[in-house]
Amino acid sequence: MNQSFELKAEKRSSLGTAPSRRMRKEGKIPAVVYGGGTAPADVILSHNAVLRSLENEAFYSHVLSIDVDGKKEEVLLKDVHRHPNGTHILHLDFLRVGADTKIRKLVPIHFVGEDTAPGIKLGGQLIHSMNSVEIVCLVKDLPEFIEVDLSNLDLGETFHLTDIKLAKGMQIAELLQGGDHDQSVAVIHKARGASADEEVAAEPEAE
Repeated sequence: MNQSFELKAEKRSSLGTAPSRRMRKEGKIPAVVYGGGTAPADVILSHNAVLRSLENEAFYSHVLSIDVDGKKEEVLLKDVHRHPNGTHILHLDFLRVGADTKIRKLVPIHFVGEDTAPGIKLGGQLIHSMNSVEIVCLVKDLPEFIEVDLSNLDLGETFHLTDIKLAKGMQIAELLQGGDHDQSVAVIHKARGASADEEVAAEPEAE
């Protein structure tokens, strides 16, 4: 994980609905930092700073540094509460973590090798069944993303959770529930309609 994120925050003294509304009108967001054997802390963040950070995919799966009035803590983003219109952030939840904290975290999937997959070359249609996977690991081992190589996927074949190659110390949460939870990650279906060869065969011969 070569990226780093640091958020500036200040302690929040006024709680309740009315103070929260005033805060949001001033371009700020209420948030809570909890866990780590320490009492939860109510803090205030800049809405624009948070919005810019949320545009980066890595922000959701990285260990973040939050500076509360000069005191830094390492945290993970646990929840984002958005306004129904989707343009405003209403509240954030952060979990305190240490390097040896074991966590469950959704990590985005990056697909590679799609263009060279045999099934695609044969005219198949690629379907992504999921775009993220929940990983169980220590905080220090948390990846920015999981790479899934589809370059060997043939027509009619399915890439499953058990086909994902993980680094040592990482597990897929779904598979911990048993072998019957081996879900599809991607599949190449035969494209609808006749293939090019079939269309040529169906044409009448020239006299």
